[in-house]
Amino acid sequence: MVERETMEFDVVVVGAGPAGLSTAIKLAQQAQQKEQELMICVVEKGSEVGAHILSGAVFETRALNELLPNWKDLNAPIKTQVKQDDIYWFGDENSASKLPGWSVPNTFHNDGNYIVSMGNVCRWLAEQAESLGIEVFPGFSAHSLIIEDDVVKGIITGDMGVSEDGQEKAGFMPGMELRAKYTVFAEGCRGHLGKELIAKFSLDDDCEPQHYAIGFKEIWQLPADKHQAGLVVHGAGWPLDKATGGGAFMYHGDDNQVVVGLIVDLNYSNPHLSPFDEFQRMKHHPVFKQTLEQGERIAYGARAIAKGGLHSLPKMQFPGGVLVGCNAGTLNFAKIKGNHCAMKSGMLAAEAIFDALEQGHQHTELTSYQERFEQSWLYKELDASKNFGPVMHKFGKFVGGAYNTIDQNIFGGKLPFEFSDNTPDHDSLLPASMAAKIDYPKPDGKISFDKLSSVFLSNTNHEEDQPCHLQLADVQIPINVNLANFDEPAQRYCPAGVYEIVEQEGKPALAINSQNCIHCKTCDIKDPSQNIRWVTPEGAGGPNYPNM
Repeated sequence: MVERETMEFDVVVVGAGPAGLSTAIKLAQQAQQKEQELMICVVEKGSEVGAHILSGAVFETRALNELLPNWKDLNAPIKTQVKQDDIYWFGDENSASKLPGWSVPNTFHNDGNYIVSMGNVCRWLAEQAESLGIEVFPGFSAHSLIIEDDVVKGIITGDMGVSEDGQEKAGFMPGMELRAKYTVFAEGCRGHLGKELIAKFSLDDDCEPQHYAIGFKEIWQLPADKHQAGLVVHGAGWPLDKATGGGAFMYHGDDNQVVVGLIVDLNYSNPHLSPFDEFQRMKHHPVFKQTLEQGERIAYGARAIAKGGLHSLPKMQFPGGVLVGCNAGTLNFAKIKGNHCAMKSGMLAAEAIFDALEQGHQHTELTSYQERFEQSWLYKELDASKNFGPVMHKFGKFVGGAYNTIDQNIFGGKLPFEFSDNTPDHDSLLPASMAAKIDYPKPDGKISFDKLSSVFLSNTNHEEDQPCHLQLADVQIPINVNLANFDEPAQRYCPAGVYEIVEQEGKPALAINSQNCIHCKTCDIKDPSQNIRWVTPEGAGGPNYPNM
C-alpha cells in the first residue's frame, strides 16, 4: 500500500475556476471579518490557474460586484464593455437576417456586460485569493475521494510518475491526502469526482437528467480596421440542421482580438454529425468570414457545457461537502452565461460552510446551502428560465424560440407551464443506417482547419508513459456495439481527434490518442453505451490555454 503524506485543512476546494475561487475568497473574507483563522486550500489540475478555463465569454458582473465591489480598483482584467448586440438567423451558407431586439428573449441582451477572457479573470481571482492567505496549488489533480463511514473527508491528489502499465517509474511521487472539515467540488462541467458523488449519494434522484452542449472557441488576431471593440454577435440556424440545437457567437474583445465559436447541443440525433466540422464550415458564412479573412487564428479549444438548468440541478450538498458551479449545473443557458452563476453558488456555499465551522461542526450535511440557494437571486434567475431548454427540445427552434420570447419578455419567465426533457443526451442517437450522411468540405487552412492543427494551438501536452485517462468499461463495445450501430460516433464528436477506427490484423479497432485530449468531457457524456469514463491524468496535463 502506498504511503501518503497527509495535510489537514479547514476547507479544501477542488478546482480554481470562478466557482472554486469565489468560494475560497468568500470564506477568507468572512474569517477576516470575524478575526478568525481558516486554513483554505485550492487544488487545480491545470499547469497554472486558467490553463483549463474556456468560456465565451460575455461576463455579467453581478456576483463579482458582491464579492469584490472594488474590482475595478484591483485592476481586474475586465475592460471591454458590450456596446452593440447583433443577433442573426442564418437561413443557409450565404443568407442572414438580423433580428430586432423585441423578437428575441431579453436574456440574450448584454447591456452592462463585459467581453472577457475568463482564464485571465481566474488568474486575477487567484491573486486576490492568495492575498487573503489562501493556498492555491496548480498542477495537482484531485484523483479520488476520501470517504469514511459515508462521509466525505477530503481528496487524494494524483500520483506522479506511474507508467502506462501501472508501474512506478524513477522519480515516482505518491499523491497526498488533503483532508478537510468540508470539501468543495468546483471541477466544472462533468467533473469526474462530482459524477462519482452524484452516484454515491443519489443526488440526482429527484431531478431530470442533466443536458449538455459542446462549445468551441477560437481567438483571432485582427487588423485594427476589422475590429469593433464591444460588438457581440449571436446567431442560430445554419450550419446546424432543424433537429440540432445550438448557436454561433463572435465577440470583439481587447487588443484587436475577436473570439468566434459554436455551441452544439449534445442531444443531436445524427451519429454522422461532427460538431467540430460544423464549427469550421460556420466560419465561412459571410457574417463571420468578412471579419476573419484578414485575421490570424491564434488559439483553439472546446469544452462541454451543462445546460439543463433548474430541472436538472441535483441536490448540491452531502455529508462533508458540496457541489458548486458547473459541477452541479448552475449555468443559465437562457443567457448563455454561467460564470456569474458559478460564482454566486460558490459564495452561498462559503456562507453555509463558515456558519457550520463557527458552530463547531465538521463533516455534516450543509442543508443551509440549499436554503440559501433557494432564497437567492441565483435561484430566481434559474427558475425564470427553467423551461428554456425543454421547450426548445420539445417544440424546435421556431415555436420553442417564440414561446421563450413571450415567456421571458412579457411574463418574466412566469408562464404557468412546466416542460420536461427526460431523455439523456447519450440516448438520442439514431442508428447510422437511419441517418443522413454529411459531406463536410475540406478545410482551406485560412478560415477552416483540421483537428490536429487546432489541437496544436491548444498547447495540449500529457506525459506519454502514463495510464490512459480515458477508460473503457468494456473494450469490445466500441467495435461490437458503437461501430456496428452508430458508425462509432466518437470519431466525430471528439473535438481533438482522440478516437480513431484503425485496422489491426485485418479487423477494425478503436485507437485512443489520449495525448490529444483537451479535457472537454464530451466522450464521457455522448458515448451511446456510456462506456467511456474520463478521469484525471497526471497533474498539469492537458491544454494550456493562454487567454481563453
